[in-house]
Amino acid sequence: MIYTVTLNPSIDYVVRLDKLVDGITNRTISEEYYFGGKGINVSCVLAELDIESTAYGFIAGFTGEAIENRIQNDKIITDFIRLDSGISRINIKIKAEQETEINGQGPHIGEQELERLLRKLDKLEDGDTLVLAGSIPSSMPNDVYERMMGRIRHKKVRIVVDATRKLLLNSLKYKPFLIKPNCQELSEIFETEVRSEDDIEKYAKELQEMGACNVLVSLGNKGAMLIDETGKKHKAGVLKEKVINTVGSGDSMVAGFIAGYEKEYSYAYALKLGSVCGNATAFLSGLATKAKINELLEKFN
Repeated sequence: MIYTVTLNPSIDYVVRLDKLVDGITNRTISEEYYFGGKGINVSCVLAELDIESTAYGFIAGFTGEAIENRIQNDKIITDFIRLDSGISRINIKIKAEQETEINGQGPHIGEQELERLLRKLDKLEDGDTLVLAGSIPSSMPNDVYERMMGRIRHKKVRIVVDATRKLLLNSLKYKPFLIKPNCQELSEIFETEVRSEDDIEKYAKELQEMGACNVLVSLGNKGAMLIDETGKKHKAGVLKEKVINTVGSGDSMVAGFIAGYEKEYSYAYALKLGSVCGNATAFLSGLATKAKINELLEKFN
């Protein structure tokens, strides 16, 4: 079973305007809602690939109920902890001449609620996969990912970490199966400018020396590079199609990689399917769909 964790799920409210003018009432030309968070996005794309997962996390209020209702299907088991107060956050994405984002804070999550989540991890078994994705809410301790990984350290669980800087670095002592930094994050981690393919390979291997098994580096419009646990380098390009939305592309890549590896136990195929899923999301207004994934698989070399 694959388990995803989303500590701070959200509803993204996307509004489009011709122009945003301060100090007056602005009227939209279109509006869209998206339900998710990084771990939930992974579960949703896995469902499009006909792979079942269990979604963990915290929800609160009417927005939390909406999130849970929206993502439930026969491939996603929702096992969220429902908080007694607050509401799951709403993020406002304003798309006009420039893009402006206002992200909500989300509900307070206390130590007792965190312990309830940790107890859920006790049911994980050898061979399962745990996906830890996204930032940590301000009300939670900064070592929450470490505590979750420590909880299952004696089990043979594949851990996937898609987080930034300290969250990522602090996970390495638990030897995660997969981490997914991008070039900018590599530059921040090693306090240098990572530009060339050689640079990317060099610093990905340094992350492996620090504990990571497989390092998947997303390169934006240049594709992706994987340094697998044997030290072998794999590369994937991108397809040429109009990019509509890049939000969730990285989560889609993670989902595709996990699905590809579980299907064929091949890192080359995992990278291919991950790249296809990331592309599929970029070419749609929402997350990758089964139809788009299958369409792009036929084109992807």
